[in-house]
Amino acid sequence: MPLPTDRAPSLAIFCKVVDNYGDIGICWRLARQLHGEHGVAVTLWVDDLPSFLRICPGIDVTADAQQACGVTVRHWRGQDGAFAPADVADIVIEFFACDIPPGYIAAMAQRAPHPVWLNLEGLTAEEWVEGCHALTSPRHGMIKHFFFPGFTDKTGGLLREAALDEKRLAFQADAAGMAAFLGQFGVTPAEVGALKVSLFCYPHAPVAELFAAWQAASEPVACLVPEGVAFDAVQAFFDGDAAVAGAARTRGALTVRVLPFVPQDDYDRLLWACDVNFVRGEDSFVRAQWAGKPFIWHIYPQDENLHHVKLRAFLQRYAVDAAGPVASLVQAALAWNGAAAEAPAWNVLWPAWQADLPRIGAHAQDWQRRMRLNGDLASNLLAFASATR
Repeated sequence: MPLPTDRAPSLAIFCKVVDNYGDIGICWRLARQLHGEHGVAVTLWVDDLPSFLRICPGIDVTADAQQACGVTVRHWRGQDGAFAPADVADIVIEFFACDIPPGYIAAMAQRAPHPVWLNLEGLTAEEWVEGCHALTSPRHGMIKHFFFPGFTDKTGGLLREAALDEKRLAFQADAAGMAAFLGQFGVTPAEVGALKVSLFCYPHAPVAELFAAWQAASEPVACLVPEGVAFDAVQAFFDGDAAVAGAARTRGALTVRVLPFVPQDDYDRLLWACDVNFVRGEDSFVRAQWAGKPFIWHIYPQDENLHHVKLRAFLQRYAVDAAGPVASLVQAALAWNGAAAEAPAWNVLWPAWQADLPRIGAHAQDWQRRMRLNGDLASNLLAFASATR
């Protein structure tokens, strides 16, 4: 039986927050796009509302249910609870193999017709994904489908809103507006004119070494870092002073300015305004690609260094342009992630990377054009859900 044609389908996303902001960031972007662009009635089940609050101001962390941007947000307090078939959405998404409450699954099995059940997997560039995308698995008398985002037309593509490019180009064409946007965070005109770098990474990144290289740089660098990110290195740079939102400190050529966490749309603008973006996990990683600017990715760490395999798989696809591999890009990415057996120091890596910025920037824009050819994840997901019925 097909999905309803007299109305947009209803959809539920279950999200357990593991990577602080990355998991909920992905699910929130997807939920907003499904509702805003496709008219889908979305319910987002989230177990960690305080993390959600950091990227969506206005969320009530005490509420069991609330509305945000047209999306129903439910606090996922645990695995208990009874549900009726009428409570079940037309499409049910479990993000990254999280366990949906047993009562909800039982109601799914009782619903006629059964909902489309999707396991939305994590993003990877590994080749095996193309063979696993859209595979099925029988569960509880139903069929679960595995849906993989990815970098080719044999995957679900990447999250991207329809008007994203238009908004980005308009923002970047307005120099005064861009300066005003940065100015609200205390960024001075001198910092606007410097090499602007956004920094979002996990605690084990070699930030202190990078700061040392930037201090000795021949040109000024303005590093914009959210409060609490790279806390030890930033606190050491501030020499014991409170590294809170609004604080700034200059040493040598480097100015470090601490920013508050901002809503997702403002984080996009931050990426668009900076010359280089250090990003982490999955959500900011994808947004950096749509920003079309040079970036370095800090991948979420996994046991036995499995994340290094994923990093190398991405670099094999990404760090190559018409002239061949971009050696400085590969070296910096491997060193940033501790994936190189022997890596040059950052006072060597950074100047080489900066010298390649024009080439890396041109390649980033070419990569963006190529990724657009794969469609966008939300539209591809809805088309797949419709085709499976």
